[in-house]
Amino acid sequence: MTKPLVKTVAAVAAAGALALGAASAAQAQKVNWKMQSAFGSQIAHLGPAGLRIANFVTTMSNKKFTLKFFEPGALIPPFECFDAVSKGSVESCYTTPGYHTGKYPGLAFMTAVPFGPQYGEFLGWQWFGGGQEIADKIYAKHNLRSLACGSIGAETSGWFKEEVKSLDDLKGMKMRFFGLGAKVMTKIGVSTQLLAGADIYPALERGVIDATEFSMPNMDIDYGFHQIAKNNYYPGWHQQISVGELLVNRENHAGLPEHYQMMLDVGCKANMVIEYAETEAENPKAMQEMKSKHGVTNRRWTDDQLAVFERAWQEVVAEESAKDATFKEFADSYFAFREVYKIWGDAQALKSSYVD
Repeated sequence: MTKPLVKTVAAVAAAGALALGAASAAQAQKVNWKMQSAFGSQIAHLGPAGLRIANFVTTMSNKKFTLKFFEPGALIPPFECFDAVSKGSVESCYTTPGYHTGKYPGLAFMTAVPFGPQYGEFLGWQWFGGGQEIADKIYAKHNLRSLACGSIGAETSGWFKEEVKSLDDLKGMKMRFFGLGAKVMTKIGVSTQLLAGADIYPALERGVIDATEFSMPNMDIDYGFHQIAKNNYYPGWHQQISVGELLVNRENHAGLPEHYQMMLDVGCKANMVIEYAETEAENPKAMQEMKSKHGVTNRRWTDDQLAVFERAWQEVVAEESAKDATFKEFADSYFAFREVYKIWGDAQALKSSYVD
């Protein structure tokens, strides 16, 4: 072998070794993130979902990228994730955009919309119809990124101590309510407030609130609302589908190797499918248990009452859009997508049965 060729081979080998070393170093990069959850691990669906995404990322990275789960309040109060993650006090939070509506009411569109669509249409708008792009502009202003990271099926629309015989019974009532649905309830005379899950039972017990909604039978049973209020109302007109998020510090996320970023994204999407399917599988049994074991009466709003809620929702959209440009941007995008989707949705619609 000639000397020039020897030098060339040696140079190539050295370059290859350096490249391999760099690649190995990148692969071996260790990252430790704290993840504050807004939902306790002992609560069905929402709790295990937070643990699941932490385990997904940690396992896929062979423990090179650890996402450590912390219970609500362990690091920061549940409703302070937005500011804490923005400042980098904690790298991430497993939470919901609905908890940031005090800052940006329109972000509620990213979790649940009153009289909204089912799973496919909702995610179609968020991921491919413009919803996420609007949210991204907001989060970027605050050094944040939001990854859709959890989803649950339809909720119930309230626990009441007495049967609601008329919507007039709701006027003046103090009630815990979430998201855009709270604006609807306020519109019809309810005094609403947002409480974290763990704070609802004591508030209901002490009479700080008269009624509450939180989630769904298989979750609500863990909180024990049925011990105080025996009337549970359906359908969940305010939340037919709810999407959660992994809220991450934007700078920290940008500093991750690309394969770690992908682990977060893929892990979150896998978590969404599992969590949604689990809620649909478990809630029929829990609903029956509420009735047979705990003496809960499952009630349904009449069509006339639902029409009142829907008209109030339409008024909320008009009013909020008039005073908040970001809310209007979300609303316009959302309803425009639904109008286009309608030709497909109507063509594919089926009643539950066609056999008498």
